[in-house]
Order: sequence, then C-alpha cells, then structure tokens
Amino acid sequence: MAGLARALRRAAAPARLPVPRGAGGGAGPRPWGWGLALGLALGVRAAPAGDEAEGGRQEKPPRPRGFGAAVERSRDLVRRIKDEAGIPGILVGVSVDGKEVWSEGLGYADVENRVVCKPETVMRIASISKCLTMMAVAKLWEEGKLDLDAPVQKYVPEFPEKVYEGEKVTITTRQLVSHLSGIRHYEKDITKVKEEKEKANRALKLAKAKEGKGLENTDNVKQKKEHDSETKSRNSKPGRNNKEFEQEEYYLKEKFESVIESLKIFKNDPLFFKPGSQFLYSTYGFTLLSAVVERASGQKFTDYMLKMFRDLDMLSTVLDDNEAMIYNRARCYIYNKKGRLVNAPYVDNSYKWAGGGFLSSVGDLLKFGNALLYSYQAGQFKNKNGKLLPGYLKPSTVAMMWTPVPKTEVSWDRDGKYAMAWAVVEKNQQYGCCRQQRHYASHTGGAVGASSVLLILPEELEPEAVGAWPVAPPRGVIVTIICNMQSVSLNSTALKIAREFDKEKRAQ
Repeated sequence: MAGLARALRRAAAPARLPVPRGAGGGAGPRPWGWGLALGLALGVRAAPAGDEAEGGRQEKPPRPRGFGAAVERSRDLVRRIKDEAGIPGILVGVSVDGKEVWSEGLGYADVENRVVCKPETVMRIASISKCLTMMAVAKLWEEGKLDLDAPVQKYVPEFPEKVYEGEKVTITTRQLVSHLSGIRHYEKDITKVKEEKEKANRALKLAKAKEGKGLENTDNVKQKKEHDSETKSRNSKPGRNNKEFEQEEYYLKEKFESVIESLKIFKNDPLFFKPGSQFLYSTYGFTLLSAVVERASGQKFTDYMLKMFRDLDMLSTVLDDNEAMIYNRARCYIYNKKGRLVNAPYVDNSYKWAGGGFLSSVGDLLKFGNALLYSYQAGQFKNKNGKLLPGYLKPSTVAMMWTPVPKTEVSWDRDGKYAMAWAVVEKNQQYGCCRQQRHYASHTGGAVGASSVLLILPEELEPEAVGAWPVAPPRGVIVTIICNMQSVSLNSTALKIAREFDKEKRAQ
C-alpha cells in the first residue's frame, strides 16, 4: 500500500513536458490530474484522444444479431395477456430450428413467498399431457406391441364391453386418441352435453352462412369472432366463469394407486354416442388409454412414461404428485367469487395421469416439440453422408398423428381439426392476395390453477426443394406457454409469437 501511495504522489505531481516547436512558446508546467494518475499507478493504458467519438461521446456497440426484435414484441404480447387476465406467473419458451432462442418467466411462481418465475420453473401442463401419452402410444404401435384398431378389451379386459341403443359396439385405441369413443368427459348429464353440442353446431352454421356472403364479410366475421372470443376469455375472471370447472370431478382428492383402479370412475357409465360417429373431448378416454399403454408395454404406465421422458432428455417432466419433493414447482392460483386471488383447491390428479397429470418446464416441452419435428422432417432430408440419426418416431408415424380426422373439431382453434392427440391446421389459401393459412400443430391445456399451450410451426419447403430438405432438421418454430392460473386462452398468443420468430428468421 505504501508503494501505491508513493506512485500516486509522483504521478500527480506537476511535470514539465517538452512542447513541440511552433506550439507558441517554451515548455511550461501542465497538471495531469488524479484520474490519469490513478490509471498510471495501476498500469491502465489511457485511450488516445482519437478513440473518442465526435462530441466526446462513446459510440454505441452494434446491435447483436439474433431474435432481439421478435423477443421484444413477443414479451409485450405475454405481458399484455398476463396483465389482462391477472395471471400471477407465466412462462414462455421459443425454439427456432432446434435451438432454444428465448425462455423467460414473468411474475411469481409463489406469490406469498415472492418467488419469481424463471425458465426452470415447473408447472402443471394439463392436457398437453395427452400429447406426451400419444408419443408413447405411437412408439408401442411402431414396435408392433399395440394394435390401434383392436378392441380395448384386448388389453384391458377390466373395461366392460359397451352397448349403444341396444347395439353392441367396439371402442378402439384409434378412437380414444381422437376423442371419438363416446366416453364421457367430466359432465355426466348426456342431455346437457347434447344441448351444448347442438348450440355450438347452430352457431357454427350461422357463422359459415355469414362467411359465404363475400370475401370482405368473411374477414369481418372471422376477426369479430376471434376478437369476441378473446375479449370474453380475458374479461371474465380466470377460474370462475368457465362452466367446465364447475364439474365436481375436477376436484377429486382421492389418490389412485394404479390406472386400472381409476377406471372405476367412469367405466360403468353409458356411452354418449356410438363410437366413431361424433367428437366429444374426453380426458377419461385417455385414462383408459393409459391402461392400454400399461398392458401393451408390460410396464406400469407411470414407469413407462418416466423412462420415455429420460430418453427424450426431459428431466424436469414428472408426475403431478403432491407428496413428492419437486424442485422449482410453482403454486397454483384461482380467483374466488369476490375476485380475490387465492390458492387453488387441493386436488389429486392420479386419476388422469395420461390426460392431464404431468408437470413440466418450458425447456422440456421445447425438447419434446423438437423431437417430434425432427422425426417428422427426417425423411425429407437428403442424408448424403449417412450421419443423420433416426428420429424417436418414424416420419410416417408423425404424419399419421398430424393428419386431421373427419368428424372432429377443436374448441381453441376454429381453423383446425383434431388428429391424434393434436389439433392440426392444414396449409390453405382460399383467395389470391388474401389470408394464408400455415400448417401447424398445437394443443392447449386447462387444469385446476393452470393453463398451457404447445405449438409447432414447421418450416415450409420451397417448391423446388420438395422431397429433399436442404438443411438438417428440425426446421421450424416451437412455442410453449404455461401459467399458474386456470381458464386462460393462450393459443392465439402462441401463434402470434411463432409468426414473429418465423418472420425474423426469414429476414435473416
């Protein structure tokens, strides 16, 4: 320290420096000041005067390349829906061409203890669980262990054979994954369900009739319908005005030790319609599906799924088990009748592992989406050097999963049809210089105290490149959003975000 002090005194002392000839006089004393003295004492190189920008200001560093603009616009979209719906905490993740380019948490994972959301936060993914279960079904089908068109009793004899209007009918695994089995959802009253379906069909016919009046009117009807739907969703308090959450079975607290045991909730109930004739979204259909997977695989359903998650490198995806210690798990919230934010009721989701019983992070869901997209596109890539690894599934299998099924519908995306545990929108353009419909697959989720969406927007091949992918897969944008508040519509926001990143990718 004494040496440093002496160096500072010497450096700060006035010094006589030679002045160049013609500079107007002889050499004179010139003080250097403490700033430079400190720099000299510490051995810091002073920047020459020429390094300064005009006006004495430093030049700003160049803007880094990447998806900065898309992130800013997308963050604004997420903040907007968070504020409008009163969501405590929300997670968002985006992957472009197989690489995670943005993941972020906004708000609180735990309001009471002021624990902020972060990319590693784990939340209920609700019905995205159906997509995970479908991956297991597809793998078993590829391996020849599961027949999609065999009666479910071949694997689960505990499920009784069914009769509809006096006629013996057959339920298959293929019907289960597309919600065509006739098995009920949470509503037990057949009359109420049929009335709701008839009401929805009348509204759809009316909308189509209005759309048929002309192109201008078509756009107006679509925009108004989308706007009214989003406004209704956001203006109503999440967790209160959704009829589905009035069903008692959403709030079951009983712990089921096996998927076979959980069949007792609905296995003896009558079918709502003849299998294959109508679409009725049914989480219980996936409970039966989990029993099929268990018997076809020869392993306990939960064990088989956890092994699959490990193979897919989804290490944060686990069962929604209340007793387990799960790091980074968020709390769940709803609004009560007075409009106050409260903790969501205690529930045990062991009766519906396959249809809505998993927890995950946005990072894991992006990995899952990329595994599917890679599998889907691997067959289109010219593998010249033979180094391209196979996908988890075959390309034809994913294409089958993403093929819309007749007689199906999708509540969260009016452009889509249901396929096999995925909603799919097909590429379409009806009029020149008008709206273009891109091909994408998505699934939303709603559970007690949670909402979610996973959307996959594959890259479109140029016409001259059809049949040969120019760059190794996966190619496309994947978006996932999860929040700890129920009854929040997230699909349209995810699609907007996917388009933002796709647009910036094309610009690069």
